[in-house]
Amino acid sequence: MRTQVVIIGGGPSGLLLGQLLHRRGIEAVVLERKTRDYVLGRIRAGVLETGLVKLMEEAGVADRLHGEGHVHDGTQIAVEGEMFHIDFKTLTGTPVIVYGQTEVTRDLYDARESVGARTEFNVDHVQIHGADSDAPSVTFTQNGHEVRLDCDFVAGCDGFHGISRQTIPLNVRREYEKTYPFGWLGVLSRTPPVHDELIYANSDRGFALCSMRNENLSRYYIQCALSDHPDDWTDAAFWSELKRRIPDSVAERLETGPSIEKSIAPLRSFVTEPMRWGRLFLCGDAAHIVPPTGAKGLNLAASDVHYLYHGLRQYYEDGDSEGIDRYSERALLRVWKAERFSWWFSGLLHRYPDQSPFDLKMQQADIAFLRDNRAQQQAFAENYVGLPY
Repeated sequence: MRTQVVIIGGGPSGLLLGQLLHRRGIEAVVLERKTRDYVLGRIRAGVLETGLVKLMEEAGVADRLHGEGHVHDGTQIAVEGEMFHIDFKTLTGTPVIVYGQTEVTRDLYDARESVGARTEFNVDHVQIHGADSDAPSVTFTQNGHEVRLDCDFVAGCDGFHGISRQTIPLNVRREYEKTYPFGWLGVLSRTPPVHDELIYANSDRGFALCSMRNENLSRYYIQCALSDHPDDWTDAAFWSELKRRIPDSVAERLETGPSIEKSIAPLRSFVTEPMRWGRLFLCGDAAHIVPPTGAKGLNLAASDVHYLYHGLRQYYEDGDSEGIDRYSERALLRVWKAERFSWWFSGLLHRYPDQSPFDLKMQQADIAFLRDNRAQQQAFAENYVGLPY
């Protein structure tokens, strides 16, 4: 069998790329290791930059996003029991939209199914062949049978543990990584959000974040030790610790309830270079990981999709390979800026085991500068709402 583009990975980046290509008449097959229900069962953050929203509009899947998403014109930073506001709309003219990643994925699956675009689920033993040639192919097994797909290009949207990055030889790729000495304990609860904007809190007990999914579904996080396990934390212990890390005025109106999902995520910064090898292109977590502090994971994957989609359009519609030839260069330029912001924002808010009294004073001065300096607030807002593609 043959197609123009094979997309490995049926998460939001692979689906978005597939939908955008379909609307331009470029055929793509999506390969997903799990089932649709499994993919939609994964709980992920959902702060969407304007660039991702525009891509969803171009893909024809933004109606529910605009109908149910929550426009946020700013965010709150809490420190030493006080909060200050950073106004995205005033500083940049641009808001963000809170809309769960699960819902983004659901909208893309629905759109793909409505047009009959081909998605193969429960595929195993995926292998990429001839990526450095003019005739790449992908093989996989499904229901005990081996299938081969010949194609023009392969888009690796299969995450950090996928086969795509591993296909690039070690003597070609270079990897950069920073691991953080803590994790985030996250709790999802059927409770109304404590505030109509996200609250990022720095406290002497560690970081905390108050977030939301909708009017009746909230997501809260606290910094925890990497050695912790979710079962170590009862709901009562979590709520008690969260209240200690946020301002009293917020803690007093916090509504608590049973957790419906509880997990611990380690924090990592990771980038691989290059993001292209021959006719194989890496997108999203296959190429880079950011700490969740800056809400850049999904958005950074979307910017990769933007560059690859336009490069493939240029190739198929104009016969020009300039866009795909410069894909890695263009994508990485934005990747490293987002990595810098996520690294900096994580350093601003967390407590590190080896922080000296001097380090803490520098952190406090950095927060005070953000609070008091409009230019610093504007730089923060520009990064948070998303740098231009």
